[in-house]
Amino acid sequence: MNSIDSVTLEVADPTAAARFYSDAFGLDRERVRLRASDEPTGGFRGFTLSLVMSQPGDVDALHRAALDAGATLLKPAEKSLWGYGGVVQAPDGTVWQLVTSSKKNTGPVTRTIDEIVLLLGVEDVKATKQFYVGRGLTTGKSFGGKYVEFAGDPGSVKLSLYKRKALAKVAGVPVEGSGSHRIALVSPVGPFTDPDGFVCEAPAGAEAGRLTSSPS
Repeated sequence: MNSIDSVTLEVADPTAAARFYSDAFGLDRERVRLRASDEPTGGFRGFTLSLVMSQPGDVDALHRAALDAGATLLKPAEKSLWGYGGVVQAPDGTVWQLVTSSKKNTGPVTRTIDEIVLLLGVEDVKATKQFYVGRGLTTGKSFGGKYVEFAGDPGSVKLSLYKRKALAKVAGVPVEGSGSHRIALVSPVGPFTDPDGFVCEAPAGAEAGRLTSSPS
């Protein structure tokens, strides 16, 4: 099955970013990679990354670790209709949702991450869905023009599409943004640039592209 193997975050200081992600999340560097970039960027970059965990205690543990490592609080961890979660912004500017569908702890607290989800905020969910389907991805869940989730191999980064305005609201940030998205998807279905300017690169040996289109 075609899927998103990993994502590459473009950051001003890869060494500092690597230290943050190690301290805050203990992230698998095969799935979330870093590279240097000085491309201008401002405001909402049009995406969030979600770390999905098993229970609220796990979310709280990662939430505290992220803040202790230097993240900015965007939304405190709390219960909602769909589960439990909070939102933080890494020092490099990436917005992270820390979430679980469970509302109760059922075991010892850990910092185990069950799944990484990339949510792209797009202008036309239906059109962007067809774009990705046309390049080999398979739809897992689809709710009209509001939300789409693509199926993926185990251990891959799950790709989802959401309306840009709605995603900014979930993230707790203003919808406006300009400059580079500062992220690249890595998948066997690349290389390409999607309708909202997000770049997908082929896995190994592909030319490292810069994201210069506006996420606005």
